[in-house]
Amino acid sequence: MSVSTDDPVRLPSPCLVVLVGPGASGKSTWAAAAVPPDQVVSSDRLRALVGAGDDDMAASEDAFAVLDDVVRRRLARGLTTVVDTLGLDAGRRRGWLAAAREHGTAAVVVAFDVPAAECRARNRGREHPIPAAVLSRQLSGWPAVRAALDDEGWDRVLTPRPARVVPDAFAGAGEAVARQRSDPTRLRIGLHVSRFDLGRDTTGPRLRQIASHAEAVGVDAIWVMDHFRQIPQVGRAWEDMLESWTTLAHLAACTERVELGTLVTGVTYRNVAHLAKIVATLDVLSGGRARCGIGLGWFRAEHDAYGWEFPTVAQRYRLLEDACELLPRMWGPGGKPYQGRVLAVPDTSCYPRPLQERVPLLVGGGGERRTLRLAARHADAANVTGDLATARRKASVLREHCAAEGRDPADVTLTHLHTALVGNDGPDLDERVRRLRPRNSDPARFAAQVNAGTVDDHIGRLRELADAGVGEVMIALPDVGDPDALDRLGRVVAAFR
Repeated sequence: MSVSTDDPVRLPSPCLVVLVGPGASGKSTWAAAAVPPDQVVSSDRLRALVGAGDDDMAASEDAFAVLDDVVRRRLARGLTTVVDTLGLDAGRRRGWLAAAREHGTAAVVVAFDVPAAECRARNRGREHPIPAAVLSRQLSGWPAVRAALDDEGWDRVLTPRPARVVPDAFAGAGEAVARQRSDPTRLRIGLHVSRFDLGRDTTGPRLRQIASHAEAVGVDAIWVMDHFRQIPQVGRAWEDMLESWTTLAHLAACTERVELGTLVTGVTYRNVAHLAKIVATLDVLSGGRARCGIGLGWFRAEHDAYGWEFPTVAQRYRLLEDACELLPRMWGPGGKPYQGRVLAVPDTSCYPRPLQERVPLLVGGGGERRTLRLAARHADAANVTGDLATARRKASVLREHCAAEGRDPADVTLTHLHTALVGNDGPDLDERVRRLRPRNSDPARFAAQVNAGTVDDHIGRLRELADAGVGEVMIALPDVGDPDALDRLGRVVAAFR
């Protein structure tokens, strides 16, 4: 499926972009439209820095020496760099490409194959035109330069169509968006709420607003973390954190359709039989909308702070497998005793039973030898994180474990949790990154951390995840308290209905 030429080329961040073409072919104009000015290294501007002005040709040697040094230093720091110069010197191009390879940075060339008459006309309109004889030499040598670019080893040789530098997660989103438009696939999409910095006096009503708005824009489920203090991956320990199952009960009262679950409950945090009762109660009171995510529990500092035992990994795996066996038994009829590896429950009665015949059980964690095998044996879903390649591999491993356990792989859904900052378009997204990023942080690195992309970027990424074997995604919005953020997420959701 080809991508419309109206769609921008998505370049991975960070990357080296070398603009190559005769004078007056539009390189600076393209750079100004494609990337922020602080990502452009211009030979003309460097002539002005080291010489008498940007047309001081006598300063060219010093300007290029500075340019080469700036390019190397920026690449070493992992910064996107657009080299805005003629780019006609093959030796210099090889040097820039080698620097990119040294630092593991993607490297592309944009070839400005503009008709000679157009270049001459643009040049005549300049305040300081290139001497006609010099431009003629550049134009006459251009065909040979253009032919050489394809064999120099660049990752891509592009024409000067619109382009955006995006986090690597969206580099292939263009073709996936086109697939979703022409041959749509269904994907369940949930909202993951991981922060509760909503104001102590207003947390309740603001959380109700978020939940009802999320339901209105079409999400399938709302998920919360099961932690008692904020985790370091999200915020600081003293930031507000609500108890998960109490929060879900609150959300059940202000929603009607969305499913409600934990991503995921630590198996060490509660007596497992008591957890079964909590989940069953939520399912009854919500009209059959509970989902139970469960995992090993990893946050030792939280255990220490609350005085809980923190068993070894092996002990927690035994406890987790017992929980995966015990929970469905408690939600079923009767009250026969359960004796597991470490759990013993004399009476498994749990009334009222959940309204659902089986409350969906999700195991969190991507461990390929034990966690995914345990999910294949006992659960309805397994939750993982990571990039597209990781998701594809986890899907394959999960299918293999299902086959070994004698289960239909279609009965165990692979789910994927990630953060997503969603913008309407490129400029809108850039403004949101600027506003939300921490002080002194690199915008590109922050954008990568929060998967900052446009609505179309996210549609493409979710389609790629679906094609890799993911059946459900849980999305955490950094700006979830902004009603417009949920509206933008709703446009993503709508593409998969």
